[in-house]
This record gives sequence, C-alpha cells and structure tokens, in this order.
Amino acid sequence: MSEQEKELGMPARAGRPAWQAVLSLAAFAALVGLVVGVAWDATRERIADNEARRVLAELSAVLPPALYDNEPHRDMILVSWPGDEQRQVWRARRDGRPVAAVLTSLAPDGYSGQIRLLVAVTTDGTILGVRVATHSETPGIGDAIEPRKSPWIGNFAGRSLTDPPEARWRLRKDGGDLDAISGATITSRAVVAATRRAVQYFRQHRDEIFAAPASGAANKPRD
Repeated sequence: MSEQEKELGMPARAGRPAWQAVLSLAAFAALVGLVVGVAWDATRERIADNEARRVLAELSAVLPPALYDNEPHRDMILVSWPGDEQRQVWRARRDGRPVAAVLTSLAPDGYSGQIRLLVAVTTDGTILGVRVATHSETPGIGDAIEPRKSPWIGNFAGRSLTDPPEARWRLRKDGGDLDAISGATITSRAVVAATRRAVQYFRQHRDEIFAAPASGAANKPRD
C-alpha cells in the first residue's frame, strides 16, 4: 500500500491469487520456448544449407557439372563395405539415367594415418577424378596428394580396371604401372590401393548403387 493510500484510509489490496502467478509463469515459459524453437529452426536450416553447399563443392571437384542435371549432393545412399562401417555414395544422373557415382574410399595405411578419398566413376567404370578429402600426411612430402601441392592425384582421371590391367594397379616399385610421389611411397601406395578398391566395389555393386532409394540428405562424408 502506498503512503497516499494509508493517509486516505484505503483498505490494503489483496495479493494476486496463486493461480494467476502460475499462469503468468507458464505463459512466460511458453514464450521463451517459442523464441528458442524459432531460433533453433532458423539455425538448423542455415547449417543444413551451408553443409549442402560444402558437400556440393567437394563433389564438384571430381564430378564435372556438365555431366548431370540432378542434385548429386542430395542423391546419396549409404553402402556397407566388407568388414567396414557404412560409407556414403552420391549418384549423378542426366535425364533420369545414371551417369556416374562418387564413392567414399578410406586408406587406413597412410604414412601418418587414415586418408579419406572421394572417387568419381562413370557407369562404365572410368575414373572421372580422385580427391583427398581428409588426411594427416607430412607437410611438404605426403601432402603432395593434394592437387594444390602436386598434379599427381590427377593421374587417376581416365583410368579404369583395364588401364592399367587390374593386376598391375600398383606402384612401379611394387611391380605395377603407377608412379609414386617422390619421397612419399607409403602415402602413394595407400592412395593407389584405396582408389582401386573403390573402382572394384563400384564394378561389383553398380546396379545396386543406382537402384537404391536416396536418403534425401546432403550429409558430411563420414570418416
């Protein structure tokens, strides 16, 4: 009660009923929840959009855009490799017909650990391109598997399991037909083997890869 009310002899005002306080708290909580929910939805959509752009840019490094008219970063499936976890495969199509796929291939035997590759292959088994997505190879030596450091990784484009013959898909020093990066034999050997395994897997599972329903997501390639 204010001093003025006391002087006028006005009766004390009753406190607000408890149920009104509860309703006020509930309304405030609902408002906070609504604001948080809207902010979360907006953030989630922005993150998903950024991720889709990142994946598309990564795929474009090995998959020429002129080859397809679908959205390969959304036409993705998970496949199971023998004795391994599921890996992602993206499909490229033109006029609804398959034209190529980008496979995730892992090389666990790099000089400094696992190397993750993206290998793009046309429906007839010809390699469009190979790119290293992640690695921990030695700077100045093994990191020459990156196209900005060396053109070596570009030598896989146009190759297939008949060029060179499958039995000779090894480094020259191992009795094969492929060159190694100078000073980085272990790294080169790991990338060659992982690329070969990707093309072999595609040859064995091509029909299944293109027939499977897409996940509808543009997820980050798994390690």
